[in-house]
Amino acid sequence: MVPERVVRFRARTILAVLGIVLAVAALLKVLWIAHQVLTWVVIAAFLALALDPLVNLIMRLGIRRRGLAIGATFLLIAIVVFALGATFIPTLVREINAFIDAVPQYVDDLTKGRGRLGFLERDYQIVERVQDAVSNIEISRILGVSGTAVAVTKGVITAIVATITIIVMTFFMLLEGPKWIERFFEELPEESRPRLRAIGRDVYATVGGFVAGAVTIALVAGITTALVLSVLGVSYAFALALLVAFFDLIPLAGATIAAVVVTTVAVLDSGWKIGLIVLGWFIVYQQLENHVLYPLVYSRTVELSPLVILIAVLIGASLAGVIGALGAIPIAGTIQVLVRHWLQMRRERAALADAPL
Repeated sequence: MVPERVVRFRARTILAVLGIVLAVAALLKVLWIAHQVLTWVVIAAFLALALDPLVNLIMRLGIRRRGLAIGATFLLIAIVVFALGATFIPTLVREINAFIDAVPQYVDDLTKGRGRLGFLERDYQIVERVQDAVSNIEISRILGVSGTAVAVTKGVITAIVATITIIVMTFFMLLEGPKWIERFFEELPEESRPRLRAIGRDVYATVGGFVAGAVTIALVAGITTALVLSVLGVSYAFALALLVAFFDLIPLAGATIAAVVVTTVAVLDSGWKIGLIVLGWFIVYQQLENHVLYPLVYSRTVELSPLVILIAVLIGASLAGVIGALGAIPIAGTIQVLVRHWLQMRRERAALADAPL
Protein backbone atom coordinates (compact mmCIF):
# COMPACT_ATOMS: atom_id res chain seq x y z
CA MET A 1 0.00 0.00 0.00
CA VAL A 2 1.38 3.36 -1.02
CA PRO A 3 1.73 5.66 1.98
CA GLU A 4 -0.45 8.74 1.84
CA ARG A 5 1.43 11.99 1.25
CA VAL A 6 0.32 15.16 2.93
CA VAL A 7 1.36 18.46 1.34
CA ARG A 8 1.43 21.38 3.72
CA PHE A 9 1.66 25.04 2.79
CA ARG A 10 2.82 27.76 5.06
CA ALA A 11 0.26 30.40 5.94
CA ARG A 12 2.64 33.06 4.62
CA THR A 13 2.79 31.29 1.22
CA ILE A 14 -1.00 31.08 0.99
CA LEU A 15 -1.34 34.75 1.91
CA ALA A 16 1.30 35.70 -0.67
CA VAL A 17 -0.53 33.81 -3.44
CA LEU A 18 -3.84 35.37 -2.44
CA GLY A 19 -2.20 38.79 -2.41
CA ILE A 20 -0.82 38.29 -5.91
CA VAL A 21 -4.21 37.13 -7.21
CA LEU A 22 -5.98 40.12 -5.66
CA ALA A 23 -3.34 42.51 -6.98
CA VAL A 24 -3.69 41.12 -10.52
CA ALA A 25 -7.48 41.33 -10.29
CA ALA A 26 -7.28 44.93 -9.05
CA LEU A 27 -4.86 45.83 -11.85
CA LEU A 28 -7.14 44.32 -14.48
CA LYS A 29 -10.10 46.20 -12.98
CA VAL A 30 -8.20 49.48 -13.11
CA LEU A 31 -7.12 48.84 -16.69
CA TRP A 32 -10.71 48.09 -17.68
CA ILE A 33 -12.01 51.26 -16.02
CA ALA A 34 -9.26 53.38 -17.59
CA HIS A 35 -9.24 51.67 -20.99
CA GLN A 36 -10.51 54.82 -22.72
CA VAL A 37 -7.74 56.97 -21.26
CA LEU A 38 -5.18 54.29 -22.08
CA THR A 39 -6.43 54.35 -25.67
CA TRP A 40 -5.80 58.10 -25.76
CA VAL A 41 -2.29 57.54 -24.40
CA VAL A 42 -1.53 54.97 -27.11
CA ILE A 43 -2.84 57.30 -29.85
CA ALA A 44 -0.76 60.18 -28.47
CA ALA A 45 2.32 57.94 -28.39
CA PHE A 46 1.81 56.98 -32.06
CA LEU A 47 1.41 60.64 -33.03
CA ALA A 48 4.52 61.60 -31.05
CA LEU A 49 6.56 58.93 -32.79
CA ALA A 50 5.22 60.04 -36.17
CA LEU A 51 5.97 63.74 -35.57
CA ASP A 52 9.36 63.30 -33.92
CA PRO A 53 11.30 63.14 -37.25
CA LEU A 54 9.78 66.48 -38.28
CA VAL A 55 10.68 68.00 -34.92
CA ASN A 56 14.28 66.79 -35.29
CA LEU A 57 14.42 68.19 -38.82
CA ILE A 58 13.26 71.62 -37.64
CA MET A 59 15.89 71.52 -34.88
CA ARG A 60 18.60 70.74 -37.44
CA LEU A 61 17.41 73.64 -39.60
CA GLY A 62 18.07 76.19 -36.87
CA ILE A 63 15.55 76.07 -34.01
CA ARG A 64 17.74 74.48 -31.33
CA ARG A 65 15.32 74.52 -28.42
CA ARG A 66 13.11 71.45 -28.58
CA GLY A 67 10.05 73.18 -27.13
CA LEU A 68 10.16 75.86 -29.84
CA ALA A 69 10.72 73.19 -32.51
CA ILE A 70 7.65 71.29 -31.30
CA GLY A 71 5.62 74.50 -31.35
CA ALA A 72 6.83 75.19 -34.88
CA THR A 73 5.83 71.64 -35.89
CA PHE A 74 2.31 72.09 -34.53
CA LEU A 75 2.07 75.50 -36.20
CA LEU A 76 3.22 74.03 -39.52
CA ILE A 77 0.64 71.27 -39.32
CA ALA A 78 -2.07 73.81 -38.45
CA ILE A 79 -1.06 75.95 -41.45
CA VAL A 80 -1.21 72.94 -43.77
CA VAL A 81 -4.64 71.95 -42.42
CA PHE A 82 -6.00 75.49 -42.77
CA ALA A 83 -4.49 75.82 -46.25
CA LEU A 84 -6.12 72.59 -47.38
CA GLY A 85 -9.34 73.71 -45.75
CA ALA A 86 -9.26 77.07 -47.51
CA THR A 87 -8.63 75.31 -50.80
CA PHE A 88 -11.12 72.48 -50.58
CA ILE A 89 -13.66 73.32 -47.88
CA PRO A 90 -15.67 75.75 -50.07
CA THR A 91 -16.14 72.96 -52.62
CA LEU A 92 -16.89 70.52 -49.82
CA VAL A 93 -19.46 72.83 -48.23
CA ARG A 94 -21.09 73.52 -51.59
CA GLU A 95 -21.42 69.80 -52.31
CA ILE A 96 -22.75 69.02 -48.84
CA ASN A 97 -25.30 71.84 -49.07
CA ALA A 98 -26.37 70.59 -52.50
CA PHE A 99 -26.82 67.09 -51.12
CA ILE A 100 -28.83 68.40 -48.15
CA ASP A 101 -31.03 70.39 -50.53
CA ALA A 102 -31.61 67.25 -52.61
CA VAL A 103 -32.64 65.09 -49.63
CA PRO A 104 -36.22 66.45 -49.37
CA GLN A 105 -36.82 65.57 -53.03
CA TYR A 106 -35.53 62.04 -52.40
CA VAL A 107 -37.90 61.72 -49.44
CA ASP A 108 -40.84 63.09 -51.45
CA ASP A 109 -40.14 60.66 -54.30
CA LEU A 110 -39.95 57.77 -51.83
CA THR A 111 -43.23 58.79 -50.18
CA LYS A 112 -45.07 58.95 -53.51
CA GLY A 113 -43.48 55.82 -54.95
CA ARG A 114 -41.45 57.69 -57.54
CA GLY A 115 -37.78 57.77 -58.37
CA ARG A 116 -35.08 55.19 -58.00
CA LEU A 117 -36.16 54.10 -54.53
CA GLY A 118 -39.88 54.33 -55.26
CA PHE A 119 -40.16 50.55 -55.47
CA LEU A 120 -39.72 50.46 -51.67
CA GLU A 121 -43.08 52.20 -51.32
CA ARG A 122 -44.81 50.58 -54.27
CA ASP A 123 -43.80 47.00 -53.47
CA TYR A 124 -43.18 47.03 -49.72
CA GLN A 125 -45.18 50.06 -48.43
CA ILE A 126 -42.13 51.17 -46.47
CA VAL A 127 -43.63 54.58 -45.61
CA GLU A 128 -46.75 53.09 -44.05
CA ARG A 129 -44.67 50.59 -42.11
CA VAL A 130 -42.52 53.37 -40.70
CA GLN A 131 -45.60 55.41 -39.80
CA ASP A 132 -47.15 52.43 -38.01
CA ALA A 133 -43.93 51.81 -36.13
CA VAL A 134 -43.74 55.44 -35.04
CA SER A 135 -47.40 55.52 -33.96
CA ASN A 136 -46.89 52.40 -31.83
CA ILE A 137 -43.89 53.77 -29.94
CA GLU A 138 -44.49 53.67 -26.20
CA ILE A 139 -43.47 56.27 -23.68
CA SER A 140 -40.64 54.07 -22.46
CA ARG A 141 -39.29 53.89 -25.98
CA ILE A 142 -39.53 57.67 -26.30
CA LEU A 143 -37.51 57.93 -23.13
CA GLY A 144 -35.09 55.49 -24.68
CA VAL A 145 -34.79 57.80 -27.71
CA SER A 146 -34.11 60.68 -25.34
CA GLY A 147 -31.49 58.54 -23.67
CA THR A 148 -29.95 57.93 -27.05
CA ALA A 149 -29.85 61.67 -27.71
CA VAL A 150 -28.10 62.19 -24.38
CA ALA A 151 -25.63 59.42 -25.25
CA VAL A 152 -24.90 61.04 -28.62
CA THR A 153 -24.34 64.42 -26.95
CA LYS A 154 -22.07 62.79 -24.40
CA GLY A 155 -20.16 61.09 -27.20
CA VAL A 156 -19.60 64.39 -29.01
CA ILE A 157 -18.32 66.04 -25.82
CA THR A 158 -16.07 63.05 -25.14
CA ALA A 159 -14.65 63.27 -28.67
CA ILE A 160 -13.82 66.96 -28.18
CA VAL A 161 -12.19 66.30 -24.81
CA ALA A 162 -10.29 63.34 -26.27
CA THR A 163 -8.95 65.43 -29.15
CA ILE A 164 -7.69 68.19 -26.86
CA THR A 165 -6.22 65.68 -24.41
CA ILE A 166 -4.42 63.74 -27.16
CA ILE A 167 -2.93 66.94 -28.59
CA VAL A 168 -1.65 68.02 -25.16
CA MET A 169 -0.24 64.56 -24.39
CA THR A 170 1.43 64.43 -27.80
CA PHE A 171 3.12 67.77 -27.10
CA PHE A 172 4.49 66.67 -23.73
CA MET A 173 5.57 63.27 -25.09
CA LEU A 174 7.53 65.04 -27.81
CA LEU A 175 8.99 67.45 -25.25
CA GLU A 176 9.92 65.02 -22.50
CA GLY A 177 10.11 61.71 -24.34
CA PRO A 178 13.84 61.85 -25.19
CA LYS A 179 14.68 62.64 -21.54
CA TRP A 180 12.61 59.68 -20.33
CA ILE A 181 14.32 57.38 -22.80
CA GLU A 182 17.77 58.54 -21.77
CA ARG A 183 16.96 58.06 -18.09
CA PHE A 184 15.69 54.57 -18.89
CA PHE A 185 18.93 53.65 -20.69
CA GLU A 186 21.06 55.10 -17.86
CA GLU A 187 19.45 52.65 -15.44
CA LEU A 188 20.42 49.66 -17.60
CA PRO A 189 23.73 47.76 -17.46
CA GLU A 190 26.33 49.55 -19.57
CA GLU A 191 27.09 46.48 -21.70
CA SER A 192 23.42 46.16 -22.71
CA ARG A 193 22.86 49.78 -23.73
CA PRO A 194 24.10 49.64 -27.37
CA ARG A 195 21.89 46.68 -28.26
CA LEU A 196 18.83 48.13 -26.52
CA ARG A 197 19.38 51.48 -28.21
CA ALA A 198 19.45 49.67 -31.55
CA ILE A 199 16.20 47.92 -30.68
CA GLY A 200 14.64 51.26 -29.75
CA ARG A 201 15.69 52.80 -33.06
CA ASP A 202 14.19 49.92 -35.01
CA VAL A 203 10.90 50.07 -33.08
CA TYR A 204 10.81 53.83 -33.66
CA ALA A 205 11.27 53.30 -37.40
CA THR A 206 8.56 50.61 -37.42
CA VAL A 207 5.89 52.81 -35.82
CA GLY A 208 6.83 55.77 -37.99
CA GLY A 209 6.60 53.56 -41.06
CA PHE A 210 3.16 52.38 -40.00
CA VAL A 211 1.86 55.96 -39.76
CA ALA A 212 3.38 56.87 -43.12
CA GLY A 213 1.86 53.75 -44.70
CA ALA A 214 -1.61 54.45 -43.29
CA VAL A 215 -1.59 58.02 -44.64
CA THR A 216 -0.32 56.85 -48.04
CA ILE A 217 -3.06 54.23 -48.44
CA ALA A 218 -5.76 56.70 -47.35
CA LEU A 219 -4.54 59.26 -49.90
CA VAL A 220 -4.56 56.65 -52.67
CA ALA A 221 -8.12 55.63 -51.75
CA GLY A 222 -9.34 59.23 -51.69
CA ILE A 223 -7.67 60.25 -54.96
CA THR A 224 -8.82 57.19 -56.90
CA THR A 225 -12.37 57.59 -55.55
CA ALA A 226 -12.46 61.23 -56.65
CA LEU A 227 -11.27 60.28 -60.14
CA VAL A 228 -13.76 57.43 -60.57
CA LEU A 229 -16.74 59.43 -59.30
CA SER A 230 -15.79 62.42 -61.47
CA VAL A 231 -15.50 60.24 -64.60
CA LEU A 232 -18.89 58.65 -63.85
CA GLY A 233 -20.45 62.07 -63.30
CA VAL A 234 -21.53 61.42 -59.71
CA SER A 235 -22.26 64.58 -57.76
CA TYR A 236 -20.45 65.41 -54.51
CA ALA A 237 -17.34 63.58 -55.81
CA PHE A 238 -14.89 65.54 -53.68
CA ALA A 239 -16.92 65.29 -50.49
CA LEU A 240 -17.36 61.55 -50.95
CA ALA A 241 -13.65 61.09 -51.76
CA LEU A 242 -12.74 62.93 -48.56
CA LEU A 243 -15.09 60.63 -46.65
CA VAL A 244 -13.44 57.57 -48.20
CA ALA A 245 -9.95 58.81 -47.32
CA PHE A 246 -11.00 59.43 -43.71
CA PHE A 247 -12.65 56.03 -43.22
CA ASP A 248 -9.82 54.26 -45.03
CA LEU A 249 -7.54 55.08 -42.09
CA ILE A 250 -9.52 52.38 -40.24
CA PRO A 251 -8.22 48.98 -41.41
CA LEU A 252 -10.68 46.52 -42.97
CA ALA A 253 -14.01 47.97 -41.72
CA GLY A 254 -13.47 51.61 -42.69
CA ALA A 255 -13.32 51.04 -46.44
CA THR A 256 -16.48 48.91 -46.32
CA ILE A 257 -18.45 51.60 -44.47
CA ALA A 258 -17.30 54.23 -46.95
CA ALA A 259 -18.24 51.98 -49.89
CA VAL A 260 -21.80 51.56 -48.58
CA VAL A 261 -22.27 55.31 -48.10
CA VAL A 262 -20.77 56.28 -51.47
CA THR A 263 -22.72 53.61 -53.37
CA THR A 264 -25.99 54.74 -51.78
CA VAL A 265 -25.35 58.36 -52.76
CA ALA A 266 -24.40 57.27 -56.30
CA VAL A 267 -27.67 55.34 -56.66
CA LEU A 268 -29.73 58.29 -55.44
CA ASP A 269 -27.87 60.77 -57.58
CA SER A 270 -27.16 58.91 -60.85
CA GLY A 271 -29.29 55.80 -60.87
CA TRP A 272 -28.87 52.10 -60.34
CA LYS A 273 -26.54 51.57 -63.30
CA ILE A 274 -23.96 54.07 -62.08
CA GLY A 275 -24.49 52.87 -58.51
CA LEU A 276 -23.72 49.27 -59.47
CA ILE A 277 -20.61 50.42 -61.35
CA VAL A 278 -19.45 52.30 -58.26
CA LEU A 279 -20.18 49.27 -56.08
CA GLY A 280 -18.25 47.01 -58.45
CA TRP A 281 -15.31 49.39 -58.44
CA PHE A 282 -15.27 49.49 -54.64
CA ILE A 283 -15.32 45.69 -54.47
CA VAL A 284 -12.38 45.41 -56.88
CA TYR A 285 -10.46 48.24 -55.22
CA GLN A 286 -10.92 46.84 -51.72
CA GLN A 287 -9.58 43.49 -52.85
CA LEU A 288 -6.57 45.22 -54.39
CA GLU A 289 -6.09 47.37 -51.30
CA ASN A 290 -6.42 44.54 -48.78
CA HIS A 291 -4.35 41.96 -50.65
CA VAL A 292 -1.96 44.04 -52.77
CA LEU A 293 -1.63 47.71 -51.79
CA TYR A 294 -1.99 47.22 -48.04
CA PRO A 295 0.69 44.50 -47.73
CA LEU A 296 2.93 46.16 -50.36
CA VAL A 297 3.04 49.57 -48.66
CA TYR A 298 3.44 48.19 -45.16
CA SER A 299 6.04 45.66 -46.26
CA ARG A 300 8.15 48.63 -47.39
CA THR A 301 7.46 51.00 -44.48
CA VAL A 302 7.19 48.47 -41.63
CA GLU A 303 9.33 45.77 -43.31
CA LEU A 304 6.84 43.01 -42.59
CA SER A 305 5.84 40.13 -44.81
CA PRO A 306 2.48 40.73 -46.55
CA LEU A 307 1.17 37.48 -45.08
CA VAL A 308 2.23 38.53 -41.58
CA ILE A 309 0.52 41.90 -42.05
CA LEU A 310 -2.74 40.31 -43.16
CA ILE A 311 -2.73 37.78 -40.29
CA ALA A 312 -1.82 40.48 -37.75
CA VAL A 313 -4.67 42.77 -38.84
CA LEU A 314 -7.21 39.94 -38.76
CA ILE A 315 -6.11 38.82 -35.29
CA GLY A 316 -6.03 42.39 -33.96
CA ALA A 317 -9.50 43.13 -35.33
CA SER A 318 -10.94 39.95 -33.81
CA LEU A 319 -9.39 40.70 -30.41
CA ALA A 320 -10.01 44.43 -30.03
CA GLY A 321 -12.04 45.66 -32.99
CA VAL A 322 -10.89 48.83 -34.73
CA ILE A 323 -8.27 49.67 -32.09
CA GLY A 324 -6.83 46.17 -32.37
CA ALA A 325 -6.66 46.44 -36.16
CA LEU A 326 -4.92 49.83 -35.90
CA GLY A 327 -2.37 48.58 -33.40
CA ALA A 328 -1.79 45.16 -34.97
CA ILE A 329 0.81 46.23 -37.54
CA PRO A 330 3.12 48.26 -35.24
CA ILE A 331 2.85 45.55 -32.58
CA ALA A 332 3.74 42.86 -35.13
CA GLY A 333 6.63 45.03 -36.34
CA THR A 334 7.86 45.49 -32.78
CA ILE A 335 7.72 41.73 -32.16
CA GLN A 336 9.70 41.17 -35.36
CA VAL A 337 12.35 43.66 -34.20
CA LEU A 338 12.67 41.91 -30.84
CA VAL A 339 12.89 38.45 -32.43
CA ARG A 340 15.45 39.61 -34.98
CA HIS A 341 17.72 41.13 -32.31
CA TRP A 342 17.29 38.07 -30.08
CA LEU A 343 18.35 35.75 -32.91
CA GLN A 344 21.28 38.01 -33.72
CA MET A 345 22.37 37.92 -30.07
CA ARG A 346 22.17 34.10 -30.06
CA ARG A 347 24.28 33.88 -33.21
CA GLU A 348 26.89 36.18 -31.70
CA ARG A 349 27.04 34.12 -28.52
CA ALA A 350 27.31 30.89 -30.49
CA ALA A 351 30.16 32.38 -32.56
CA LEU A 352 32.00 33.39 -29.42
CA ALA A 353 31.51 29.94 -27.89
CA ASP A 354 32.86 28.21 -31.03
CA ALA A 355 35.80 30.57 -31.42
CA PRO A 356 39.20 28.98 -30.62
CA LEU A 357 40.78 30.09 -27.37
